[in-house]
Amino acid sequence: KIHFSKCNSSILRNNRFNQYLSWHFRNLKMVFNSSNKSRTQTHAPRPKKIISSQDGRGLAAKVKKKPRDASSSKAPSDHDIYSEVGRFREPIREIKKPSNQMNLTENELEEEVTRILTGDDPNIPKNVCKFSFKELCYKPDPPGQGDNMAIHFSMKGSSMHIDSEEYKKFRKMNNWRQDMGSDSDELDNNVDDMTMTTISTRTSTGHSKNEFDYTIRASQTLNNHTASCGAFTEPPPITQYQEEINQWQIYDSYKSECLISMMEHMHEGLSDKRAGDRLTSIVSEKLERVEPDSFHNKKMENILNKVERLSNHNAQDDIYDDFKYWDDPQDKYRTDEATLCPLWKFSYERAKRKHVTALCWNSQYTDLFAAGFGSCDFARNGKGLVCCYTLKNTSHPEFVVPTESGVICLDFHPKYPSLLAVGCHDGSVLVIDIKTTSKKPIYSSSLRSGQHCDPVWQIRWQDNGTSKEYKFYTVSSDGKVANWIMNKTELKMEPMMDLKLIDSCAGKSEDSPLHGLAGGCAIDFNRKLDNLFLVGTEEGMIHECSKAYSAQYLKTFEGHRMGVNALKWNPFHEDIFMSCSEDWRLQIFEHSSTVPLISFDLGNAVNDVCWSPLSSTVFAAATTDGKVHAFDLAQNKRDPLCSQKIARTKLTKISFSSKDFILIVGDDRSLVHTLKMSPNLRKIGTPQQGLGGNEGGQFDTATIQRNKMVQFLASINKKYAQ
Repeated sequence: KIHFSKCNSSILRNNRFNQYLSWHFRNLKMVFNSSNKSRTQTHAPRPKKIISSQDGRGLAAKVKKKPRDASSSKAPSDHDIYSEVGRFREPIREIKKPSNQMNLTENELEEEVTRILTGDDPNIPKNVCKFSFKELCYKPDPPGQGDNMAIHFSMKGSSMHIDSEEYKKFRKMNNWRQDMGSDSDELDNNVDDMTMTTISTRTSTGHSKNEFDYTIRASQTLNNHTASCGAFTEPPPITQYQEEINQWQIYDSYKSECLISMMEHMHEGLSDKRAGDRLTSIVSEKLERVEPDSFHNKKMENILNKVERLSNHNAQDDIYDDFKYWDDPQDKYRTDEATLCPLWKFSYERAKRKHVTALCWNSQYTDLFAAGFGSCDFARNGKGLVCCYTLKNTSHPEFVVPTESGVICLDFHPKYPSLLAVGCHDGSVLVIDIKTTSKKPIYSSSLRSGQHCDPVWQIRWQDNGTSKEYKFYTVSSDGKVANWIMNKTELKMEPMMDLKLIDSCAGKSEDSPLHGLAGGCAIDFNRKLDNLFLVGTEEGMIHECSKAYSAQYLKTFEGHRMGVNALKWNPFHEDIFMSCSEDWRLQIFEHSSTVPLISFDLGNAVNDVCWSPLSSTVFAAATTDGKVHAFDLAQNKRDPLCSQKIARTKLTKISFSSKDFILIVGDDRSLVHTLKMSPNLRKIGTPQQGLGGNEGGQFDTATIQRNKMVQFLASINKKYAQ
């Protein structure tokens, strides 16, 4: 017997080892042939001389075959190995000591040497390096687990486990086929008793083997009535046109075309040829006759826009139905809970990998809003975009303006809806007119006219009053509040106030200004008192300031421990405002008190808050965990009515629509989500007796909402009820 053990593939490819195996197989074949002739044979092993030695690396042995004579050193022939009687003679093996073998002691010979055989392929390179886009460098790539595996033989099997579901299905199908298509005599011996009983019963009834029993079932259904729908359109107007043609007109037309091409070349400096007066007059007459292109004009563009909107409405018909008619029926049975229905997701291909840094609805066109794209990671800030979307066409923005720096904030003018003010990361300010087809701003700040040194965090338009000049205000982290005036030729910057640092540990009776300026993060003007405005700083302070007296702060509210992200006055009550910060808190203040009336801990950093323009007690907040928290203080003063997760990413901005009960939310993946509020968040309120009204005793919307807020304040403290 010849036993083979596992060995390396390089040994199997050795020529000497193949010769040695073929020589033994040939000898083994001759032994079997000789054993057939004589069953009883004896053989005695010949004595052999063994010289054993051992070095530090293991045993070394060499087999030396007995040569016939001195002139031959080849392998022994078949006649030498086997005797005349067919007795097998084992070849003589002699172990010789190599000349370079070491002389080891007994202790060294008895020492065990461990060798580890691995399955690694030596031909696979181990110094491969690949570029890592995550770390922006080359890193070594070691070989994987499957790189050293070599498949020598592979075959797909057809066996199944007897307890598996696959085998049970196969057995059931096989029995059914045998039951339906074979005789009882042709069935397999392994068919169970139940199948045999069924087949024997069928055979005894006398039916033919090809007859089958069918069960006929019939049902009647009502067919829907067919209806035909037709539409009639007005035929396009028909205009009759006729003109005579002759050879001279053809010649003049040909020459005029040649002259036009020559004039174009002359204008480009490619030709110096001159044309005659007659051909020049022909060309001028022809250019006057040429009608404008009926396809590439403004009227055709408006028609194509309408067709695009109609096709978009047809493609998203279910979403538009939810936008108009969706109501959550569960709100009838619960009063302290609400939901938000997701509608559309606005996106733009060129805005990918950017963050939504600003959202603003248009004051006149309630379906139009602007979104600013930049980066919240200011170490990698690049170019920005301003996109204007409309709810009538959700597939593509209506207006796109690229900017040299990332957009941080923007605001529509309250009276002139086409003017859009934009604040950028590099401290520059832009004014864009969306009515024009040009993608360049009509006004832009410069170092000569004035510019902020740090990012512009908030921008707000102000009423012009008696002045004909347009004004807006900005706040930046360089510690300045600036007033921008739009002249006919340029945009001028007038510094209005410097935000001074105040020690929060100092007493209320005296201010202790520190050296330097506080970084401004948010600004908002009072709806009733135009001169009064609030400024939030990076230190968590909220300062009440006035445009008439900008030397120092009127009042300071200490409510946050980290930077203030947003400040918003209530649109119906001039004494109520709220703020949010990175310290996870959302706080509501009353103008006469520096202590917050109510505070909410949302569990994550609050990036933005916004009051609802339709209800004085409804507001919403966007947090970094991808949730939108919707509140209604008239129904629940402690907890939000809805805390719904909108996206897996961070939410950056939020804004309510001024007409519809929807809100838009931006995230850090360049998406703008549209959400519709359930009926519990749409409760506007009813007039209450004893709370006053206008001169005629009637209650308008603003009065109803103000009274609603007054009721909430009275429920907190009785002094607000007066």
